Amino acid sequence: MTGDPSLAHLLGRLIGVEAQVRRAVAARRATDPAPDDPFRGLYLSDEVVDELVAVRRRPFALAEGTLAEVEAAADLAEQGGADVRLRRLAADAGLSRLDVSLLLVALVPDLDSRFEQLYGYLNDDVTRRRATVGLALRLCGLAEADPGGRGRLGPHGPLVQTGLVLVDERERAFLTRALRVPDRVVAHLLGDDRPDAALTPVLAAAPAAIDDGGADLGRVLAGGAHLVYLREEAGGSGPALAAAALTRASRGAVGVHADRLAAQPDARWLATVLVREATLRRAGLVVGPVEALAEHAPDVLRALTGAPVPVLLHGRTGWDPAWSDGPPLQAAAPAAPRPLRDAAWRSTLNGALAGGVDPADATAHFRLGPGQIHRAARAATLQAALAGAPVGVEHLRHGARAENAAGLERLARRIEPGVGWDDLVLPAATLGQLRELCARARLRETVLDEWRMRPGGGRGRGITGLFAGDSGTGKTMSAEVIAADLGLDLYAVNLATVVDKYVGETEKNLERIFTEAAGVNGVLLFDEADAIFGKRSEVRDAHDRYANIESAYLLQRMETFDGLAILTTNLRANVDEAFTRRLDVIADFPVPDEPLRRALWDRCLGPAMPRAADLDLDFCADAFELSGGNIRSAAVAAAYLAADAGSQLTMAHLITAIAREYRKLGRLCLEREFGPYHKLIR
Repeated sequence: MTGDPSLAHLLGRLIGVEAQVRRAVAARRATDPAPDDPFRGLYLSDEVVDELVAVRRRPFALAEGTLAEVEAAADLAEQGGADVRLRRLAADAGLSRLDVSLLLVALVPDLDSRFEQLYGYLNDDVTRRRATVGLALRLCGLAEADPGGRGRLGPHGPLVQTGLVLVDERERAFLTRALRVPDRVVAHLLGDDRPDAALTPVLAAAPAAIDDGGADLGRVLAGGAHLVYLREEAGGSGPALAAAALTRASRGAVGVHADRLAAQPDARWLATVLVREATLRRAGLVVGPVEALAEHAPDVLRALTGAPVPVLLHGRTGWDPAWSDGPPLQAAAPAAPRPLRDAAWRSTLNGALAGGVDPADATAHFRLGPGQIHRAARAATLQAALAGAPVGVEHLRHGARAENAAGLERLARRIEPGVGWDDLVLPAATLGQLRELCARARLRETVLDEWRMRPGGGRGRGITGLFAGDSGTGKTMSAEVIAADLGLDLYAVNLATVVDKYVGETEKNLERIFTEAAGVNGVLLFDEADAIFGKRSEVRDAHDRYANIESAYLLQRMETFDGLAILTTNLRANVDEAFTRRLDVIADFPVPDEPLRRALWDRCLGPAMPRAADLDLDFCADAFELSGGNIRSAAVAAAYLAADAGSQLTMAHLITAIAREYRKLGRLCLEREFGPYHKLIR
């Protein structure tokens, strides 16, 4: 018949169904009052009505024959290690012998078109070309009123609950509803393992299992547990841990994007299709983040938590008992350890790394899970291919940044850093504090996780710095340099989108920013932070009370923040002392002294600017006490003057630009300050 034991078993069982149908047809013909009527099945004659009244429909006699031989052959095949799909499906879905018989009765028209016509004859209606509930029960030797048989095709029966058989035409009476086997089930039984095309929008790539992970969880799954919730940390390995546990329980994993599922208009139906897919694959569903389903499709979430297959949910919030009828097994999914991250990078890069580059070390300050790392590695490979070079540190960091969620860009302005350490002109002490902030970001896994230097209290793993100094002293630029050194994007929070005159709205806006920042590998910059991190005051009226509530909220939220945040202020005394205790680094940015001003003038004018011989930068540094921002503005203004004159940059251009900067600052252009160059002011 066929060399495939699984297909041979299926066809053997279908031969048994055919024998049963033949007996049913013969029995029907023996009592047919008008077998030669060309319009039979299209109307009810008096003779047919008389027969319906006189004769009660009884089960058809079961056919005897080769069923025992077919099952014996399947036994031998399984002993030899063959996968007999119909038997495996019956075991995984909890199908009884009756369920299997009903499934085969519904399946046979999809494998042999003759049965559409035969079923039309047995239904006494040529338009009813599939087995109905009543016909299927009778073909299986049961009365139409048999409660056990009817229950197997009801909403709580395993055939319907797992989506293996669909009961169509709900508007009809139960016994006349048509039974249909989905195409995906038919294809599976014939040996095709491609997933249902309807699931393409919501399926995730198969999660990579953690080596030597999930042993305890796998043991519980093998023991019959069906619902697990894994609470993830930032960069957590929930899907990888779930896949490892399912592997140890001898099951596969079907990954599902919960946010995409929640957005589908037919999400409830897709949940049934997912359960069927997991049943066919002998797999469990790995679904997350659970928050998306809880917020946008709670009915879908409840349907999944009650599914008859293992369902492993992952998310970052606590479990809500309203999500399921029974409690789940809850476990923690910590951030992916360094060996797992390194293996994930290298397995995807597959030898494309530049010599001496350690991907786990280059991206140690990025919070990425294994799935994100695989995508980031592919992005890094493409970026390196564009440059025609092996994958280096910059390519790795570019790929890691590509995993950033876009939600934060609606609340903050994203800045791609374009400066480095060489562009900073600051005192050595300030530079040392900036480098310390970078070191904290790189080494927090060692200090906080391996050495456990911040245990208990629900404290976050975040790093926060305060840059205090006058306007133009380099605070914002320094934040950009730190982001560039770490290979991160800089997100400048727009205070206009945060501060709200209505009570409680400012806190809600800040919470949205912190929540979005949790999914982003970047540096969060609060410029002019004293506007929202200001000192609490004595309560004199309701305004003071609510202002203090806002500050108290920020104090609590900064404790649990896991990212990298930088606050800048022109006056450090304006920031509440309770905030300063929670800061990791406080860097003071003084007004530059004469040597620093000389370096700033030279740096701001740049090497490409054509300079005239009369340019006296030493005088400018000595005579004019300007901040770095003012020096940069004056340098740019002088460059425009030189470009307009079509000449090199002269001292006259520079003095004129400085005088205009003085006027912007509200300062007088005194001759004793400008000295011999005062007459050059235009």
